[in-house]
Formats: sequence, structure tokens, C-alpha cells
Amino acid sequence: MTETAGCHGGRETLEAAARAAGKSLVMDELTKNYPRGPHDQPQSMCPAFGSLRVGLRMRRTATILSGSACCVYGLTFTSHFYGARRTVGYVPFNSETLVTGKLFEDIRDAVTETAKPEDYDAVVIINLCVPTASGVPLDLLPKQINGVRIIGIDVPGFGVPTHAEAKDVLAGAMLRYARGEAEAGPVARPRQMVDGARSVALIGELFPADPMGVGAMLAPMGLTVAPQTPAREWRDLYAALDCEVAAAVHPFYTASIREFRAAGRPVVGSGPVGHDGTAAWLEAIARATGTSAAQLDAAKARALPAIKAALEAAPINARITVSGYEGSELLVARLLSEAGAEVPYVGTACPRTEWSAADREWLEARGTHVQFRASLEQDMAAMREVKPDLALGTTPLVQKAKELGIPALYFTNMVSARPLFGAPGAGSMAGIVAAQTKGRERFGRMVSFFEGVGTPDGAGYGFREKPVDPPGFRERQRKIQAAKAKAEESVGT
Repeated sequence: MTETAGCHGGRETLEAAARAAGKSLVMDELTKNYPRGPHDQPQSMCPAFGSLRVGLRMRRTATILSGSACCVYGLTFTSHFYGARRTVGYVPFNSETLVTGKLFEDIRDAVTETAKPEDYDAVVIINLCVPTASGVPLDLLPKQINGVRIIGIDVPGFGVPTHAEAKDVLAGAMLRYARGEAEAGPVARPRQMVDGARSVALIGELFPADPMGVGAMLAPMGLTVAPQTPAREWRDLYAALDCEVAAAVHPFYTASIREFRAAGRPVVGSGPVGHDGTAAWLEAIARATGTSAAQLDAAKARALPAIKAALEAAPINARITVSGYEGSELLVARLLSEAGAEVPYVGTACPRTEWSAADREWLEARGTHVQFRASLEQDMAAMREVKPDLALGTTPLVQKAKELGIPALYFTNMVSARPLFGAPGAGSMAGIVAAQTKGRERFGRMVSFFEGVGTPDGAGYGFREKPVDPPGFRERQRKIQAAKAKAEESVGT
């Protein structure tokens, strides 16, 4: 690895180093699955957190990181902040072990020591930026040790745009492994599998009550809900692949969708959100599974009146902007719009895919601008222009909104932590909006009262009044900067 390919070498430098070190196929696949643009990369936490989260939420699965100590510390801290309560393995390295190939040997030893069949079904080893850029070849690890599956993946920040998509990196790798096992012969029976049941596999991390609600919607059609992807234990992967149809509720799981298709399963997009969205989704599921018209009508008759009643009982009269990096932003915007809200802008850090087409078209037909791979600057510009009654977004957007006196909520913790589908989803959003928008006048008074306090010119302790620059201070600083720029220009010529 070159001297400049360390943690802060830059995306182009790291990607070039990874390709030079033999990772071209890995980088090509990541680029194909998770295209960037139009800007470099959306603002998100370290992408590897997505894969780490998936591994840590699975039973009998060990997760090991290989990367710089600072990165591993931050990822471990974040995982425990989000309630992992599970050990995160770590294979450290230094310049010598990285250059000589000893790091790969250390990884192999760590995996071998961890792979105890009495404790684990699988061991996941994740290369972070520096090992990937150095070409550490996880594909040379044994596929299994003592009957324990070994899953090695590269999740570099310079190759995976968001942590949401990194969930798909591991989920897709596990589905590929499980599909190969199922094709080779008998596999372990999933715990809650019902013989002869026709199921729908939901793709995406959902609020815990949502799969149960979807199951109730599907029951009149003779369908059940298969274990979700990402899965909670290894044998759930077999049950998911055994579905009648896969539903890409979160439409960015490109690698996972590819595995379902390779298993011969059709895939539908969108989700059962709101009245119109639920009707369209049930119709798509019926077409994919060959469900009769009578069964479809029975499912609609059970689900749709309750959803309509919930929307009518809690109408939303507000202008709302929606942005985030979870992948469910378009579904949330649809629900808000059906409830009566004006939603002029939706920004998502995730890419545009065919599985989000129905939601995008529905929103755009109602005057909503949908921005895929949205940057923080785009989200903030939309918020300033629209001046919404409520802004849903990331933490920096929420901070800026409150500085402007606009009520705002962090999408991940406040919106994703509530039901989205069926009647419960229709009712949950109204409560959030009502609680926040009624405080707008108070926000305005607070901004006016504290104007100038805590801003760069007025920050600090010990001032009785707002600080005032000494006479001539700014003019002197301007001259100093101009002289410095002129001196640098002279040196350059």
C-alpha cells in the first residue's frame, strides 16, 4: 500500500490503491450495486456500521472488524449506543503486518479461534477502508471452519455511499451463501416454518410491529410473512428464500434482490403504506403470486376501510419536508401526503432504483420534488425555500431548522421508530406532526429572544453585553488576509 493510502488519503487515492492491490472486482461490484452521484457522497455515518449492525442483530453470529483502531473504536461505540450488547471482534494491524501479509494470517487465526460450532452458526469478518485499500484477500479464507460458515466482506467508506446500503452488503452475502447451501441439499428447518404456507419476504429493516400488521393484511390472500431480510438468525435465510414473492419495501437492497431473483422469486417494490399505497401493493402481490380476485378483494375489504378511517380521524394540515438516509423516506412522504399534508420536497441519501419507481411517480404526480442521493446542502436549501411547518431530517438539518425557528425531528430516531404500515401507521404520523407544529410560534419567540447569542460573534463566557469588535479590527484583518494572499500568489509565480 502506498504512503498516501491511509485513512485520510481521499476516496480516489484509496480506490486506486484497492484496485492496484487486486480488489478491482470488489470495487466494480460495489460501484454497480451502490452508484454514487451526482455529488461525491451523501452525509451519513460510517457505512460499515450498516453491515456491523446486521451481524450484531443475528443470533449465533460473531462479527469481527479489521481496520484502523480509531475506526473500530467509533463503530464499536456506535453499535453499543444503539443497544448491540454483543462483543465486537477486532484484528489490529500495523505497517509491518499490513505490508507483509501478516494481517491476513492474523485474520485467519482470529476467525479459526472464533469459529466454535457450539457458539456460532457464522462468523462475519469485515474489512474497513485500509485493509480493503491494501488488498487483504478475505475471499481466500475458508468457507467454513468446524461447520461454522465464514463470511468475509469489504465495506470501505470509499466504496459504499451510505450505512443503509452497507446493510445490503452483508445481507446479500449471507443470502448468496444460504442459497448455495439450499441448492446443494437439505438445510436446517426454520423455527417457525409452516408446511405448505405461501409467504411474502419483506426486504428492509422495519418497525417490529409492521411485519405482524402486514401479515394480517395478507392473511385473506392465503399468504404469510416470511422472516425479514436482514435476518435474525441463519436458518431464517432459508425461509426467506423459500417465499412466493419478495417485497423490496426498502428499495436499495440491490444485492439481496439479486439473490431472490437468482432463486427464482419475483420482486415487487413500494409497500402497504396509506390507503392508495396499500391497495396498489396488495394488487402487485396478488399478480406476483397468482392470487384470485376474490381473495384480493377480501384482503382489501379488511385493510383499506380501517386505514381510510385512521387517515380521516387524524388529518394533517401542514407543509412538511422529508429527508433522511434510512431508505423509507418516500414511503413516509406518501403517508403524509395521503393524510392531507403538503410535501413539496423529499430527499433520500439512497439511490434511485426500479423498486422505488412507483413511489417516486406517485409523489411527483402530486407536485413533490424527489431527490435521490440528496446532499445535506440540497436538503437545507429546500427547507429554506419551502419554509415548512415541520422538517423531518438528519441531525444537522434539524439543528439548522431550529436555528431558523422551524420545528424539526430527527428522522431515524423519531419517525423510523414508529409503525408505518396499515391503520397504525396512518395514525402514528398525525400525532408526531400535531405535537411538533403547535410549537412553531414558541420557536419563533425563542429565536427572536436569543438573536445574536451563541453565534460566532457572540459566543463565549464573561460578556455582559454582545461582544463588539475593537475599532478597525475587521479592516486590519482584511488587509492582513489580502497581503497574505498576494505573498502566496508571488511565490506561486
